[in-house]
Amino acid sequence: MKLVPQSAPYIRKNVSVSRMMLDVIIALMPISLFAMIYYGWDSIYVFIISIATMLFSELLINMFIKWPKGMKFKEFFSKEGFGKVKATYTINNFLAPLISALIFALIMPAGVRPYVVLVGALFGMVVGKMVFGGLGSNIFNPAAVGRVFTMVCFGDAVGSANNIDAAAGATPLGFTSQAVDGVKSFGNIQAYKLVDLFIGNDIGGTMGEGCKVLILVGALYLFARRSADLRSTLSYLLSFALVMFVACLSFKLTDAGEDSNLFKIWLYQILAGGVIFAAVFMVTDPVTSPTSKFGRVLFGATAGMITALIRVVGSYPEGAAFSILIVNMLTPTIDYLMRGKPNKYTVKQCIFLACTTVLVCVIVSNQVMGGWF
Repeated sequence: MKLVPQSAPYIRKNVSVSRMMLDVIIALMPISLFAMIYYGWDSIYVFIISIATMLFSELLINMFIKWPKGMKFKEFFSKEGFGKVKATYTINNFLAPLISALIFALIMPAGVRPYVVLVGALFGMVVGKMVFGGLGSNIFNPAAVGRVFTMVCFGDAVGSANNIDAAAGATPLGFTSQAVDGVKSFGNIQAYKLVDLFIGNDIGGTMGEGCKVLILVGALYLFARRSADLRSTLSYLLSFALVMFVACLSFKLTDAGEDSNLFKIWLYQILAGGVIFAAVFMVTDPVTSPTSKFGRVLFGATAGMITALIRVVGSYPEGAAFSILIVNMLTPTIDYLMRGKPNKYTVKQCIFLACTTVLVCVIVSNQVMGGWF
């Protein structure tokens, strides 16, 4: 038997990696076109810069990583030398950075300054992917790396995009992230209607926070084509929804929230921000997620709980990108712990996940209610 070394993503389906990537691009088209039409040039140049930067970075660095052994640089300009270098560049080296570029553009606000997009896309591709060896070798989601980098380094430049009121922040979640006496408020949601959040009508924030209907259309296409793992998406959304429901319920029990509508606040937290977009297009990344069944459930559930924790406890109103990078770091450990074990769910695994969820719910409830231990 001959063993053939391969890089991620590892798939157990009768589909090619390139077909899966093409499906993701197709699924991203509805929300991308919506952003371009809705925001106009303010979004179009973000897409152009992001795509050009990531494609060129992948091409250039991949060329040097897989430079033919013994070939001198001047030989590159000959027909034979150029052919050798070209042979190392496959369709996947084009589709993968294109997906990252589209996702990165969609998790940026329209109208953000061009240099922020350029630096963020470059950092995400080079540091988030190519330094690990390129296609299939990265442990971090390149788009999430670029987004977090811009948030940390260019917070004001990113937050001031789209002419959004300073009191609201770069996302509708800016309202609910305001703390009073150390306790975050979940009740100040009068500025946005749930219907507007669902259809993306004048809500600001990142472009991927727009029309949830089109995101769900892309999700249905991905799942129907089996190009994304439904387990990761569902575990992410369910864990986030559960922890956030506990947070909203705890707020309801306080004096500040006794007159608030529990389910309206809860639905607001689900529809506002990039949770749904992250659940469909970022948590499902086959390269940076575990390979086992329970591993992907644990991966998605952990990311969902961390997102809720950051919203309630953290200093940022949105935590999707941060949570994905954190669980990306845990992926090798999850795969290591699952090695050699049957690829099925066990009672111990379910108990562990349930206990973890309860612990996070207790922490969130404690924070919202002002700290009772």
